[in-house]
Amino acid sequence: MKTRGVIACGHALTAQAAEQILREGGNAFDAIVAAHFAACAAEPVLTSLGGGGYLLARTADRREIVYDFFAQTPIQRRDRADTDFYPIHANFGTVSQEFHIGAGSIATPGTVRGMFAIHKDLCTMPMRELARPAIEAMSQGIRINPLQAYLMQVVKPILSCNRSGRDIYQSLDKPGELLQAGEMLHQSAQADTLEAIAYEGDRLFYEGEIAGLITAQCLAGGHLKREDLLAYEVIKRQPLCLDYRGVRFLTNPPPSSGGILIGLAMKLLEGLNIGKQSHASFEHLAILTEVMELTNKARIDHALQGNDSAATLGMLDDTFLQSYQAEIHQRAACLRGTTHMSVMDAAGNLASMTVSNGEGCGSVLPGTGIMLNNMLGEEDINPQGFHRWPSNQRMTSMMSPGILLYPDGRSVVLGSGGSNRIRTALLQVLSNLLDFDLPLEQAVQSPRLHYEAGVLNLEHGFNSRMLEKMCERYTEHQVWDELNLFFGGVHSVMNHGRHFTAVGDPRRGGVSLLV
Repeated sequence: MKTRGVIACGHALTAQAAEQILREGGNAFDAIVAAHFAACAAEPVLTSLGGGGYLLARTADRREIVYDFFAQTPIQRRDRADTDFYPIHANFGTVSQEFHIGAGSIATPGTVRGMFAIHKDLCTMPMRELARPAIEAMSQGIRINPLQAYLMQVVKPILSCNRSGRDIYQSLDKPGELLQAGEMLHQSAQADTLEAIAYEGDRLFYEGEIAGLITAQCLAGGHLKREDLLAYEVIKRQPLCLDYRGVRFLTNPPPSSGGILIGLAMKLLEGLNIGKQSHASFEHLAILTEVMELTNKARIDHALQGNDSAATLGMLDDTFLQSYQAEIHQRAACLRGTTHMSVMDAAGNLASMTVSNGEGCGSVLPGTGIMLNNMLGEEDINPQGFHRWPSNQRMTSMMSPGILLYPDGRSVVLGSGGSNRIRTALLQVLSNLLDFDLPLEQAVQSPRLHYEAGVLNLEHGFNSRMLEKMCERYTEHQVWDELNLFFGGVHSVMNHGRHFTAVGDPRRGGVSLLV
């Protein structure tokens, strides 16, 4: 039987929506749009029709393009004293992270306009058919799996901070608690909203009734006005293209900061010839940690704010790189809500989409079932500090959908969720593939580390003696006792020429399907 395509993503329902579309004759781009609509239903903590993201597309005729439908800062800033903006703490069990929510955290959402731009350029099936799997799932109900139940508990202060959220996410079996694993999540209002959008188009969201609801919600402490929605545009960009050991790597260009930081780290690793070390050895992990630290340092040294593309690309200049490689050599001598979907089809279309809603602003848009984003409350993408964002500009992001193109014709589509951990998760999988020639499954499932702000996080699975040595060197550390979504979710698919491989990262509920 002929293979139609391959899918890797973060939920079975997301994968099944893409599978259905491929079986009905759609291409990879039809499938990934359907998958994203389904993810809004099945992964509501991670993505939403009120969020944003990026698609990296490579068509069968070798056109390469990034669709930037991420959040845009408001045109006008409300007086800070009059802004509905306050902190909550998300509890991951091992660590906690502060986020800010409220109407003042909402940036102009791009998801709906992004899906229609992709549909117009790349898709072959009617939008109403692409939305149908998600609409049916929302209407019939989705059984909550353990990962989604855990994520809801992590952001419980957001989902339960007012009645609009509690009405959707409150457990029927345990009053006062959120939905538990095994319970059903019903989203009839969102099903009706998505059906209306699919039939009427994105103008309903940006100019029509939904636009009115958004501006009304933002009257009480928010920044968005009707002109923000009317002005929103999807931006098409050329991918950032890097060469690493003879393999082309395509990823998200500036003003997104994730791709450029991955590129910097890859060039540092290439200069250090990390592949000469034994995989997962102390020497290997020590070099990785130093590269992560220096990539963070470079972000500060280079004043990487994401809006000056020319200055940002200067991070890849040889002189800049050499100073950091030297620093690593000297040291070696003394030795956060996103989801991702990857789809390929048999014709050679490659689709890599990473999307986010932040964690959500805390209030559901009346009558729609949609919780808008809290991007203005995300510390990771507000490097200058809260309330200091430049007006009417595309926000920077760590989201880095990627494609690898080998000279022998093989290709890999990959990406990750995970806030600041996106770039380190992807770096490690890329290095596993390109430096150590690991099979895709092993490259994704190998344990990871993350170094930031002076703290080394080490995932379960490393050799115990090596762990001891790393903890001796990095006294500020956290050793995790299991694989965890903290370390990203690199859902990946690969075309070997004659057959396909797909790996859903188990850290984020990974599911893979061969169609």
